[in-house]
Amino acid sequence: MLTKDLLERASGLSESIVSLRRAIHREPELGLETPKTLAKVREALGDLPLTWREGTSCTGAVATLEGTGAAAGEKRRVLLRGDMDALPMDEKTDLDFASTIPGRMHACGHDTHTAMLAGAARLLSDRRDSFSGTVDFMFQPGEEGYHGARFMIDDGLLDPLPDAAFALHIMPNARFGTLAGRAGPLMAAADEFSITVKGRGGHASMPHDCADPVPAAAAIVGAIQAMVTRRFNAGSAVVVTVTKIHAGTAHNVIADDVELGGTMRTLTPKHREKVHRLIEEVAVQTAAAYGVEAICTIRHGFPVTICDERAVTLGQGVATELGGVEGWRTLGEPIMGAEDFSYVLEKVPGAMFFLGVAREGDDWRSCCAIHSPRMHVDEAALPRGTAMLAGCALKFLEHGWD
Repeated sequence: MLTKDLLERASGLSESIVSLRRAIHREPELGLETPKTLAKVREALGDLPLTWREGTSCTGAVATLEGTGAAAGEKRRVLLRGDMDALPMDEKTDLDFASTIPGRMHACGHDTHTAMLAGAARLLSDRRDSFSGTVDFMFQPGEEGYHGARFMIDDGLLDPLPDAAFALHIMPNARFGTLAGRAGPLMAAADEFSITVKGRGGHASMPHDCADPVPAAAAIVGAIQAMVTRRFNAGSAVVVTVTKIHAGTAHNVIADDVELGGTMRTLTPKHREKVHRLIEEVAVQTAAAYGVEAICTIRHGFPVTICDERAVTLGQGVATELGGVEGWRTLGEPIMGAEDFSYVLEKVPGAMFFLGVAREGDDWRSCCAIHSPRMHVDEAALPRGTAMLAGCALKFLEHGWD
């Protein structure tokens, strides 16, 4: 059922997959509102026997396909997901289908994710008489920090909850056509912090008459780094990075306030809670030692992306059937980026896999990564992604977790 036949059928859809990807790439949309992208998807799949449901809080949609094959036992439900939103950045590629909208680019591959998912919908629709059960195709906006998956869940678009869920994410700096994954934590929880160090400004020549917040802010940055190395085991995957420091308006003026900002990455709820608490303690107590005040705000991002071991085993089996032993790689360590498919995996057993799309023949180690304005994708890998998604769905519908 899977083997080369499934990949050959997906390869036959290559033109439509690539065409949809390029149409989406030319006209990127941001955040929770991606109506033009969704319209392109619905038009591309308009001839298929799909039932569509759309959300009220965002432009997310779920297309449902019912298998018509004879049921040999339990009917199962599986979800496949693709995200649709782009990033707020200028594109710097030489593509003839580059973004036509300044300040917007599909630099994280969501255009390919959506196109591969649409390809899987067509591939499975063509085979619906060979399986029983239900496939939900989740077309999601707002992955880039907007919690789109959570909004779709809150809208009830995933009800009834599926029995399994799968997703793909491309990697432009990974070997062409290779699929990868791991059981357990795959990607980190990502949260943001903002710290306002409040002092009392004045003339730069008379700091003794002021309460200078700048030395305190500098000390807080150093104390945060020491906190990670001294309050967490060296084997713990905890990353705290200060990415913003803003203060002052002139070279001879001590500012009243300093604004700090950054991100926290963790792989367990325990470490997540601990780092939140310690960030505030470090900021407040360090500021007090300098005679100023610190106010800390934490903004929760995506939770940890945790892949079910059974789902990863299933996906590895599909990947090796499609591409042989060399077609699969088990990741040794999690990736400290974040992904809001984690909201789905909190409720449904499943997994996300990575697909290498470096240009075949290139040194993939030197290729631009996701979020680069110069990112390139070898579109010849996209049918493999379509076959992987469809294969995971078919294998689960037929065998479950057995």
